[in-house]
Amino acid sequence: MMFTRTLIATAVLSTISSIASAQTSDPVVPKVVVTANPFKTAEGDQILTPAKVLAGDELRDKMGSSLGDTLSQELGVSASAFGAGASRPIIRGMEGARVKMLENGMAVSDVSGLSNDHAVAAEGAVARQIEILRGPAALLYGSGAIGGLVNVVNERIPTALEKQLTGQIEARYSSVDSGKNLSGTVDGAAGQFALHVDGNLRNADDYKIPETRIANDPASGSGRLAHSATRERNVGAGTSYIADWGFVGASVSHLDNMYGIPSAEGSKIDQKQTRYDVDSLVHKPFSGFETFKFKAGYTTYEHAELDESNAPVVIFNNRSLETRAELAHEPIAGMHGTFGFQTENTHFSALSPDGAADTVPVTHSTSTAGFLVEEAKVGAVLLSAGGRVESVKRKPVTGQDRSFNLNSGSLGALWTFTPGYGAGATFSYSERAPATEELYSGGPHDATVTFDVGNPDFKKEASRNVELSLEKNTGLVRWKANAYRNKVRDFIYGHITGRLLDEEGNPGDELRERIFEQAKATIKGAEAEITYNAQGSGWSGRFFADTSKGKLDGAGSLPLQPATRVGASVGYREGALRGGLSLVHANGQDRLASFETTPTGSYNQLNANFSYTQRLGSQDLTWFVLAKNLLNEDIRMSTSVLKDIAPLPGRNFVLGVRAKF
Repeated sequence: MMFTRTLIATAVLSTISSIASAQTSDPVVPKVVVTANPFKTAEGDQILTPAKVLAGDELRDKMGSSLGDTLSQELGVSASAFGAGASRPIIRGMEGARVKMLENGMAVSDVSGLSNDHAVAAEGAVARQIEILRGPAALLYGSGAIGGLVNVVNERIPTALEKQLTGQIEARYSSVDSGKNLSGTVDGAAGQFALHVDGNLRNADDYKIPETRIANDPASGSGRLAHSATRERNVGAGTSYIADWGFVGASVSHLDNMYGIPSAEGSKIDQKQTRYDVDSLVHKPFSGFETFKFKAGYTTYEHAELDESNAPVVIFNNRSLETRAELAHEPIAGMHGTFGFQTENTHFSALSPDGAADTVPVTHSTSTAGFLVEEAKVGAVLLSAGGRVESVKRKPVTGQDRSFNLNSGSLGALWTFTPGYGAGATFSYSERAPATEELYSGGPHDATVTFDVGNPDFKKEASRNVELSLEKNTGLVRWKANAYRNKVRDFIYGHITGRLLDEEGNPGDELRERIFEQAKATIKGAEAEITYNAQGSGWSGRFFADTSKGKLDGAGSLPLQPATRVGASVGYREGALRGGLSLVHANGQDRLASFETTPTGSYNQLNANFSYTQRLGSQDLTWFVLAKNLLNEDIRMSTSVLKDIAPLPGRNFVLGVRAKF
């Protein structure tokens, strides 16, 4: 422990030392535009739409086998950590359907929000950038995005004409799981037509764990975590016609993913998705309007949960058609904003192929929504407001139909009290309709070893959130601090009762009964970050801390709450060389729900990166080494359902090469 404490102290002191020597001028670096923000501002430009964008070298360094793994060390973000194949982002203690997953601004339309064992059907390896967004802008994408949204941007439908063939190809090998990953993107043009192709191949064996599978239990096994192997095939292509007036385009992609569930039962999930997208933008469509956008996406999704003999136990299906239309108007009386409409039509089911009880019956859901987001500058104060009205209907083939009318709104103000410094406050009210599985579940879920029971009489969730922020957003030294409190009426959660049932719901010893219930909940927390020269040449540094606590009013903690964390990093880049070291310390987590039994211990996660770029003709060839969990610590995430039996991977070295042309 003395060694790890010394490492933490060294990293923190190095960061503070770097910051102390900072100049006041801004580093000259290109700004990354947040595409999910309707005002298309750059990351950190304003406080009312808190955003983080992973792009470029930072994205490549943090890339993991899942979206949750990739984002798990961002401010306020943790991960569900359900093995190597399935790990979904958790934002400020909010998970599942309360965190919206997007691909190029459209819903991913998988079933990852239903359960932690379901992987997100969006691939980060071919992404240009990944955006994390909260605040009023989230209302453009769904009333239920209480926690925020994550947008994976791969620009599969191109929006610009490349003068020559461009792209990148990357190959990497990981030691902890003998993993091999090959990914690439290519963009080109033929006349007024832009073309794009991308793909990703991943194969990884069961990964090595630092100690025993169950903490302090030699009989539970060690070495490699059984049933943690992954295999993925992902390919996409798109084209668009681009002219002075805007563009119109289409794309198609297919995902084929097989990954293990590291539970005692040894389940696997065979996941497949095909999606078709249309996107268009028209500049100056009418007098008084800046742009008109129309998007449509059709998705067919299926995954089968397989037992040890590869026989399907439950088959999940989701067919979804989504449309979006947005109009951005020119400033009117100082107000600038976007309004539009969104529709969604889905058929979802989770059926048993062998005559056992169906987990979720075939259910047809429709959603129709209208939204508006506006900004206005009044002196030194920037005002932002958003509103959304939505009608949701759910019609199962068996059971009662339900309809929900949802009203959501947000209001924020940012006061720039001196150049480069801002103080802000945001108030929001959001309503969420219960998801299909929360209403109609009534069968076994093999991967989580549960028998799920929904309630068709559930009320809609209603969330009231207040957030206070303080920020310095110019200069080499930048910092921000946020504090928030979220009161949720009729919060829906899964309660493990302690009863054991068979696959028909009768008393047995196979499955744990999980009943969806509602109660009042409060989630509050704080987060802070200070950075020095985040993207410029020379030395850089970062220090962050975040904490979040969720409670059921009068009934203890919410389940699977994130641990309090502090982290520090130092980096250096000059010419062809770049390197860095980061350390995250997480406190032990003993704030448990009434039905949880095992706290998680504290841990220190030490990572490093080094790369060298050489110029070969018109290509940049980057050789890189990434080191993860260098201390080989036994890391168990408090946010993981499998925390008792599935630690994170041990020490891992990733070797790779990336060619840009």
